[in-house]
This record gives sequence, C-alpha cells and structure tokens, in this order.
Amino acid sequence: MYNSGFRSFNYSLTPWVKRLILANTVFFLVTMTGVIPLSWAVEFLGFKSSLSKTLMEPWTIVTYMFVHANFFHLFFNMLFLFFFGVPLEERWGGREFIKYYVICGLGGALFTVLFGGGTIVGASGAIYGILLAYALNWPDAQIWFWGIFPIKAKYLVMFLGAIAFFQTFPMGGGSDGIAHFAHLGGLVVGYIYLKKGWALQGRYEGIKKRVQMRKFSVVPGGKDSGTETESGRSSREAQMLEEVDRLLDKIAADGIDSLSEKERQFLDQVSRSRQKHH
Repeated sequence: MYNSGFRSFNYSLTPWVKRLILANTVFFLVTMTGVIPLSWAVEFLGFKSSLSKTLMEPWTIVTYMFVHANFFHLFFNMLFLFFFGVPLEERWGGREFIKYYVICGLGGALFTVLFGGGTIVGASGAIYGILLAYALNWPDAQIWFWGIFPIKAKYLVMFLGAIAFFQTFPMGGGSDGIAHFAHLGGLVVGYIYLKKGWALQGRYEGIKKRVQMRKFSVVPGGKDSGTETESGRSSREAQMLEEVDRLLDKIAADGIDSLSEKERQFLDQVSRSRQKHH
C-alpha cells in the first residue's frame, strides 16, 4: 500500500502500465541477449536531434521510448511508471493515460530537436510527464526519496525540474550523458497539456453526449408512478449535465488545476457511472 495523501492505492497493475512495463522489459531483454544488438537499436530506433533525420526516420519519435541503454536506465523508469502511473490511470482511465504518456514522450523528442544533444533513448521524457501529473493531482503526497528522505510530490517535481533545466543549458554543463533536455521536454509539454485541460476534457465531453441522449427520455402517458419516476430521473440528469457543463467551462478557461478536489471527484463519479451504464 502507498499513501498518496488523498487515498491509499493498492498497487495492482493497471492495463496500460502493465503493457508499457512489459513492452519495455521485453525489448530490453531482446537487446541484452543480442537478438537485436543494442548498437543497432540505438542507431535505427533512437531519436536524433537532427530535423532532417527525424523526417527521414519518423518512427523514431515513438520507438526511442522503448530503447534503454542499461539495466538501471530501464529499472528506474519502470519503477517510477509503476508507482506514479497506476494512480493516474485509475483516475483518468486507460485512453487518457496512454495519450498523455505518448504526448510527454513526444515533448522529449521536441526538446531534443530544439536544444540538440545527439541521439536519445529511453522513456524518461514520458516518465517525467507522469511525475508532473501525479504531483499536480496529489501535490502533498509524501514520497520517500531513495527510501530515506520524505518529500512532498510537488517539491520533488520542482527539484527534478530544476535539475533538468540547469543541465539542459550550457551554464549547467549538460555533458554527463543524460538527456536532460528530454526530461525538460516531458515536463514542459505535460504541464501545458494539463493546464489547458486537454487531458480530461475529451473524457468529460463524453459524459455530456451520453447524458444528452437520455436527458429527455420520458415515457409518454398518464401520471402513473413509472412516468413520474422517469420524469424525476430526467430532471436529475438535466441538473447533472448543467453542472458538468459548468465544470467543463471552468477547465477550458482556467485549466484542470482550477477544479477543487470535490469537483474532480464529482466528474470522476459521473464518468464512472456513465461508463458502467454503457
């Protein structure tokens, strides 16, 4: 069990976290056993900072996230994905989770093109985006850094972001062989994505469509008990739709972070109810 600050999560693997860990682990074993040489994987699947190379090898925008240089590179990325990805997928649902994961990975590739740095491999850009999203959802969750130092999630992400920023630019060196620009890209693109409310906007928009389909489904006839029940249900759903509309407008105007925890719980509850019904 892991205390998030809001609830305790029982860490059984969620579907997309399980698939990502499995895919990364299997491909790592393939390269380590020599079935596909690591040097070949880096050369043909790693992402290059050259824009011309990107245009010639567009698949590397995605494939670089599944190539890891060594065991510890893979281990820590998958460890963070396990601890911080599971709560997010539980809250968002698999579709929104994997979309956000890939977009943060693309952010890492984008910053590689902008700031250079040769060839990059690994899921770190996407993982940094996951860390950011976790901290925005549960900012006061206590994380035991290296299992020794307790630190709130929001401060941990600030610390990691500061390291990525200062190591990305010449003033910080950036010669340690770590793709800090990819880390920074995952953080920045993830932050923009979340602040704009895009991450959950589509999911909650789906609520509106489903509610609208049923809002006026009143059984015609006299004022029997069944009709009154159906009318009451329609009225409640209309009120619920109005509240969903208000919250979606709030997200569009000020970002997902503008929602209170109670408002997020309301949207999550409505979404789960609609998914269960359908």
